Amino acid sequence: MKKVVILNGSPRKNFNTAKLLKSAQQGAESVGAQVEYYNLYDYNFKGCMSCFACQRKGSTTEGVCALRDDIRPILEKCISADAIILGSPVYFSYPTGVFRSFVERLLFANHTYMVDRENGGLKRRLSRTIPTGVIFTMNCPQELAKDINYPILLGESVNNLQHIMGYCEGLYSYDTKQFADFSKYNCDLFDEEHKTKVQETQFPKDLESAYNLGKKLTEMAIEE
Repeated sequence: MKKVVILNGSPRKNFNTAKLLKSAQQGAESVGAQVEYYNLYDYNFKGCMSCFACQRKGSTTEGVCALRDDIRPILEKCISADAIILGSPVYFSYPTGVFRSFVERLLFANHTYMVDRENGGLKRRLSRTIPTGVIFTMNCPQELAKDINYPILLGESVNNLQHIMGYCEGLYSYDTKQFADFSKYNCDLFDEEHKTKVQETQFPKDLESAYNLGKKLTEMAIEE
């Protein structure tokens, strides 16, 4: 049975990002995966401390950050997983700080500063590919997101995961509805009627895309 780890980098456990991740979980389970789902905000941890224990000669970290805190057991599970799916809302053009801190810890321990003289670029530490997906949700409409370089800014997380894990695919959910009841908040920037319409028409398609992503990544792991 293939093991898939899903990580929610949103402080909300039941809103847009979580719903898409749960749909991805269903997709993975539809092809027989055993899924472990984690809400990163439940854990006390920091980003990379730049101790370089993972890069020392003779290091025995084996791809897991040497820092021992709440998140270390989950990092161990990620390295042994057959596929990984991460999700985060976009706050001020970037994923959440918790998402970023986790990715730092995951990637630095599996990064090398060694040149791959045969194939070019840097050598990969991992001897296998761990198919990985990233789901980003944002209140920003797709057209505006392009104008303010979201594909480039968010794409860097996808690119870095692609290099370290061997494969990464991004899924972007635009123009999401951020409040269940707009009347409770000072917010005239967004039109509630428009947001509700997008939630009813586009978000179900995003849920389907997330389902297909979870299924695809698991099937990729099965083929390996």
